[in-house]
Amino acid sequence: MSTNFQGRLAVVTGASSGIGLAVCDLLLQRGVQVLAFSRRLGALEALQARNPEQLHWCAGDVTDIDALHALAERAGRLGAVDYLVPNAGIARLAPGCDMQAFEQQWRVNGAGAVNTFEVLKPHLARPASVVFISTFLRQLGFAGLGGYIASKAALSALVRSLALEHAGEGLRLNLVSPGPTATPIWNSLGLAEEMLAGVASEVNKRLVDGEFLDPLAIAEVVLFQLSNGARGVYGQDWVVDKGYTLQ
Repeated sequence: MSTNFQGRLAVVTGASSGIGLAVCDLLLQRGVQVLAFSRRLGALEALQARNPEQLHWCAGDVTDIDALHALAERAGRLGAVDYLVPNAGIARLAPGCDMQAFEQQWRVNGAGAVNTFEVLKPHLARPASVVFISTFLRQLGFAGLGGYIASKAALSALVRSLALEHAGEGLRLNLVSPGPTATPIWNSLGLAEEMLAGVASEVNKRLVDGEFLDPLAIAEVVLFQLSNGARGVYGQDWVVDKGYTLQ
C-alpha cells in the first residue's frame, strides 16, 4: 500500500455528513476514487459536483444486508478497494437498562460496521486498510448514552480480535475514537436547544482549547491510519479528544 493515495479506491459509509463527509473530502483531495454510502445524498451533492469523475454514491442503510451487497457489487465494478471506513453511526438518549435502545444502536454502530467489512472483504485489495469509528466515551460513563457507549465499546473489542484474524491476509484493521466533535449526531439526541447548549458548555470545559473538534481533525487521523505511514499499526484504537479523557 503506497503512501501515495493517488488512483486508489476507498469506500466510506455514513458519508453524507460529519466525519464521513470530511473523510471523503480529504480522500478526494488526494486523488482517491471514493464510493460513498449513505441513506441520503445530503452534503455529498456539493462534493460530487466538484468531483464528478472521482466521487460515486450508493444509497442505502448499513442495517440492510441487501443494500450492503449492492454496495459491494458496485465496488467490485470499480476495482479493488484499498481503503474502507465503516463510519455510519447513530446515538440515542435512553436509560442504560433500555435494551431496545442498545439493540437499535448496535445494529448500526456495531453489526452495521462489521457487516460492512464482511460483505466488502472479498473486494478488498491485498494489502488494504480498514478504519472503524468508535468513541472516546468507551473509557467513561455518560448518563443517557449507555447504549451508545456499549455499542461502540463492543465494536472496539471485536475489531481488535478481527485485526488478529485478518492480519495474515494483508488486511490492517484499526479504530479511531473521536472526542466531542461538531457533527449532526449531537442534534439527533433529541435534547431541547437550551439543554443541548448546557451539555456542550460543560463538555467544553474539559477540552484543552474549550471548543469541540472539527470533523476534519478526526478525518486527518483516519487518513493517516489508512496510509502506509501507519503500516505497523494493527488493532489499535486511537482516541482523538482534545484532552477530554485526561481529566
